Amino acid sequence: MSETRSKRRRWIVWGVEILFFIVLFLAIKAWAQRDMISGEAPALSGYDLNGELVSLADFRGQTVLVHFWATWCRICQLEQGSIESLSHSWPVLTIATQSGNAQELREHMAANGLTHTVIVDADGRLAANYGVRGVPASFVVDGNGEIRFRETGFTTGWGLRTRLWLARVL
Repeated sequence: MSETRSKRRRWIVWGVEILFFIVLFLAIKAWAQRDMISGEAPALSGYDLNGELVSLADFRGQTVLVHFWATWCRICQLEQGSIESLSHSWPVLTIATQSGNAQELREHMAANGLTHTVIVDADGRLAANYGVRGVPASFVVDGNGEIRFRETGFTTGWGLRTRLWLARVL
């Protein structure tokens, strides 16, 4: 009887500890996202790696992923494959913030086999307009220009696909 009671108590302690870490994780996420904008997506435009002007307005009527990243960011490097894969089936607009000029970014993209659209944000001004304080940061913008989801830190490709799909159907 006492062994059963001991096991039960151990499960309760583990449950409380897991719950504590989940709440702590969610609190840290909320704190990290506190400055990220919500509501209507502000105008976003800049030059891509070919020197052509690209704008978020070009994607009006479509659900689009707006993804801020940097070449020096280790977490961004972990996400690169997911973002590239996603760009083959969804509209994706990425902003390379404080990562050098267009030539340096072209070299980075070529070295990593990346082909998705990139806007150069050499001074971080575009990121600041979206309240991005750390990268990676992702915004799912619906066809009406409303930010439906926002995320900072590592996100899986499936997590982003799910958010894009939800923004389109809801």
